[in-house]
Amino acid sequence: MNIRNATKSDMPSVLELIKELAVFEKEPEAVVVTAEDLVRDGFSENPLFECFVAEENNEIIGMALYYYRFSTWKGKTIHLEDLIVKEDKRGTGAGFALYSEIIKKGKAENVRRIEWNVLDWNTPAINFYEKSGDRK
Repeated sequence: MNIRNATKSDMPSVLELIKELAVFEKEPEAVVVTAEDLVRDGFSENPLFECFVAEENNEIIGMALYYYRFSTWKGKTIHLEDLIVKEDKRGTGAGFALYSEIIKKGKAENVRRIEWNVLDWNTPAINFYEKSGDRK
């Protein structure tokens, strides 16, 4: 498995993962973003987000999309918008590898907080983040 920065050509696969998450979260019709939106907003002169992808045998099996925020108490922070691994690839370590890459990026950028939200009924995601370690 390989974790790398996403490219413009990865955005159709990233969009498919976003749609898979929307189905899981029981809101398949809520996704209105397009691959073109992702390219424009993620790869412009002032990108609105950054993204890592997990790749296995030249197939994108997961992604972590994040952006920077500012906390009046902490300063620069990262908001992890979504971390998604294809359902049939969960349990392979891809999620942990993506999450570890976010943490590594945060340390390299001297951010003082990485934050994310999890739906209260999404027990697998809650368990994943609880197992991942320090949540300070």
